[in-house]
Amino acid sequence: MFTGIIEATGSVANLTRVREEWRLLVSAGGLSLADVKLGDSIAVNGCCLTVVEFDEHQFAADVSNETMNCTSLGQLKTGSRVNLEKAMQATSRFGGHIVSGHVDGVGSLVSSAPDGQSIRLIYEAPKELARYIAGKGSICIDGTSLTVNAVNGAQFTVNVIPHTQVETIIGEYVVGQKVNLEVDLVARYLERLMLGDKAANEHGWKEQAGGIDAEFLAEHGYK
Repeated sequence: MFTGIIEATGSVANLTRVREEWRLLVSAGGLSLADVKLGDSIAVNGCCLTVVEFDEHQFAADVSNETMNCTSLGQLKTGSRVNLEKAMQATSRFGGHIVSGHVDGVGSLVSSAPDGQSIRLIYEAPKELARYIAGKGSICIDGTSLTVNAVNGAQFTVNVIPHTQVETIIGEYVVGQKVNLEVDLVARYLERLMLGDKAANEHGWKEQAGGIDAEFLAEHGYK
């Protein structure tokens, strides 16, 4: 489990094929690995990866083909900068929001414009994720916890303050940039809970087709 508060930025030292999958070697930059053990989790651009090798300066993680295909990690190259966060401890201060490190989809940056000292960014999410993104709710972009300003269909807006621009890679993004998105975990569970007994019936509800709609809400007493 993570908080979406980036601890440091690192860079890709190497990305190679190993036994028909991938081995990612990350230079940890300012991230201390002094308390890291084999098997620990570190989020790389929002993807929860397992440490399989490490020394004081870098760590390696195995990445499945599924992860490479379903996240933006497949676009990384040697030298690419990445956001890093170690898994939170039970005694840690919870500064962001609940982040699992399980990427829901890949979005893209539509526009970037200055807004005072901040940057106002508009992203487009995959259409199937749009229903989970709400104004003033939380969204995780490449592992960074951000507040959604507004939503327009599958597009949403966030503001990035100067501190976040410096401490993460988000200040380097250009229009068209692909990013990992993780929606609010609570929204996903809420949707599933509202299905009730229908959740176990693959033919009883059109979850994959459209999610919660007016018909579903009326059936459950919402007017």
